[in-house]
Amino acid sequence: MTVVERREVALVDLLDRLLAGGVVVTGDLTLRIADVDLVRIDLNALISSVGPGVPAPWGEPL
Repeated sequence: MTVVERREVALVDLLDRLLAGGVVVTGDLTLRIADVDLVRIDLNALISSVGPGVPAPWGEPL
């Protein structure tokens, strides 16, 4: 067995790495009482950084 070295990563560094590559968040939430669906929420989100190489979709083209 090999020993895995423990590395501490700052939250800012982790967030920077995630935004550089992009993150996709998906989820479903259903509020149900007595087998009757009252509320259903579907979440689909893409979180990514925006820069000169990847302009914002709402911005004007360069």
